[in-house]
Amino acid sequence: MNFRADPASIDGSSHLLAEVAGLLREGRLDGDNCVAAKAPRSHPDVGKKVEEFARFADDQFQDLVALLGALSTKLTAAGQALVSVDQNMAARLDRFLTGTYVPPEKR
Repeated sequence: MNFRADPASIDGSSHLLAEVAGLLREGRLDGDNCVAAKAPRSHPDVGKKVEEFARFADDQFQDLVALLGALSTKLTAAGQALVSVDQNMAARLDRFLTGTYVPPEKR
């Protein structure tokens, strides 16, 4: 099995996750929806259940936004580490090639 990583793709994906988190945060749930379902507009038990559900949904929503933000950060760090490793490997290969190569006229 062959694995390949593209730093540009990783960077783009991390930006995409951050953008989705931002868009979700801007389009957050409307608090007035919960108020509209409370008494006297609806039965008190219904209003209580709607408020309970709205609090749960908001909690889950906040968790999702935080998770996407955290994944974006981790992906950015992974991409930077990959570039760093690639640069280190290229430097090691250069040192190996320049350090062990003996031109034919010097043999």
